[in-house]
Amino acid sequence: MLTAFARAFRTPDLRKKLLFTLGIIVLYRIGAHVPIPGVDYQNVQTCVDLARSGNSSLFGLLNLFSGGALLQITIFALGILPYITASIILQLLTVVIPRLEALKKEGQAGTSKITQYTRYLTVALAILQGTGLVATVRSGTLFSTCPVGSQIVPDHAVFITATMVITLAAGTTCVMWLGELITDRGIGNGMSMLVFISVAASFPGALWSIKQSGTLADGWVNLGSVVLIGFVMVGLVVFVEQAQRRIPVQYAKRVIGRKSYGGASTYIPLKVNQAGVIPVIFASSLLYIPALIAQFSSSTSGWKTWIERNFVKGDHPYYVAAYFLLIVFFAFFYVSISFNAEDVADNMKKYGGFIPGIRAGRPTAEYLSHVLNRITWPGSLYLGLIALAPTVALASYSGSNQLSGTSILIIVGVGLETVKQLESQLQQHNYEGFLR
Repeated sequence: MLTAFARAFRTPDLRKKLLFTLGIIVLYRIGAHVPIPGVDYQNVQTCVDLARSGNSSLFGLLNLFSGGALLQITIFALGILPYITASIILQLLTVVIPRLEALKKEGQAGTSKITQYTRYLTVALAILQGTGLVATVRSGTLFSTCPVGSQIVPDHAVFITATMVITLAAGTTCVMWLGELITDRGIGNGMSMLVFISVAASFPGALWSIKQSGTLADGWVNLGSVVLIGFVMVGLVVFVEQAQRRIPVQYAKRVIGRKSYGGASTYIPLKVNQAGVIPVIFASSLLYIPALIAQFSSSTSGWKTWIERNFVKGDHPYYVAAYFLLIVFFAFFYVSISFNAEDVADNMKKYGGFIPGIRAGRPTAEYLSHVLNRITWPGSLYLGLIALAPTVALASYSGSNQLSGTSILIIVGVGLETVKQLESQLQQHNYEGFLR
């Protein structure tokens, strides 16, 4: 990987792309530390320090995707999460709404239209989530460990509240624009790169908090153990993320005029983890809803106490079991809507392709669905174990949300895809051809 980056910096146009990507990342990190108007920055810092020492985990995942900007209430507090949510919603609606399904099949023009719809939905979700965040900050429920009497938003005027919401929505729109700039003029997928930077930015602080969790000797032992386990998990994630089942496909040879077409052999790569990190995000978001309802509720009923006892901290057995089962369910659900076996079988039949030993058409679709279900089982179980193991093991340490299995999956997945894209562009530049 380091050799690929060194070779890329020696290539002029790749060097420009890498420097442009680094410049956008610097702007993104600067925006993650600029507070929004109407917020008392000193009280925010006091509450953030107390929340870290208290290991507040309710908004841990949201804060992770914003690179720590959510708890600091900066202009990029919402981060890229509204865009991720909008993209997932559009993918789900593509299966339900025939108009979106037709747009998806139109090629580049249809994809551009769906991307435009995603942008509009991102802005709407940013306004909605920004309103919720401002209401949470004003009510004092964002931090449960703030000193008594410390107000994060001193002025509750309508104009100040509207300014805060507009600033948060504008910050999300700016983050979306920066991600698209990286995609167009930089290296890698821009949105994935910003998520990668947000997650990676919280790692040093989380590791340092583990080092300070005990005495001097115990702190270094804890830090070394976590780093060693982290390397083992990274190796496991790389192994599984690269694993795939290759379905052989043979295309019949056709003669049209004086030219012959087809006759080639290829394969359909089915990854073991076909859904990526999406099921973990779905499951985490769904489990946040009961905790948020209980936190905003003013009653003292038994259901609120039961939720706060079982679903606020991530190491309770009920929470662990529900989290694991939801990850497995959403893995199968997302794979079923993202990979349409019938469409793949129809396209193969249209162009004269077939799987050796399997008849074209419906038998091919049934065979692909059968294989996909079989490899989704180990993929979903792997996702559940990776997402839960670090969370349960580090439950006693502050910063355990930043060192969760979700963050490891994101960092390894985005890193692999970026290096692959960089190596493919390097191969294009190193190809000399027959003519000088």
